[in-house]
Amino acid sequence: MGFLTNMFSTSGGSTANLEEVIKNGALLVDVRSKSEFLSGSAKGAKNIPLETIVQRLDEFKGKDNIVVFCRSGNRSEQAKRVLESKGFNNVINGGTWQEVNQIIGK
Repeated sequence: MGFLTNMFSTSGGSTANLEEVIKNGALLVDVRSKSEFLSGSAKGAKNIPLETIVQRLDEFKGKDNIVVFCRSGNRSEQAKRVLESKGFNNVINGGTWQEVNQIIGK
């Protein structure tokens, strides 16, 4: 995993935990802009840009686990904090979309 994922991840930098959560069907959310998302993202990911998360909270309800990610891990950390402030305690910062996509491909 990358430095930012290790630094920010609620899994304490545990690649195994992130892998387990993804393999068990976590909601995968790319928090980059629509144009960034269209240029490539993790397989099966939903695009919910960071600036729209509060307006789209219903899309997160009822999910056992949520993995947010972006280009570097910074926006996904912000997204994680926003979701946690709204009562979602099952959010993991997955870091970059490439790292998440690599786990999906295993």
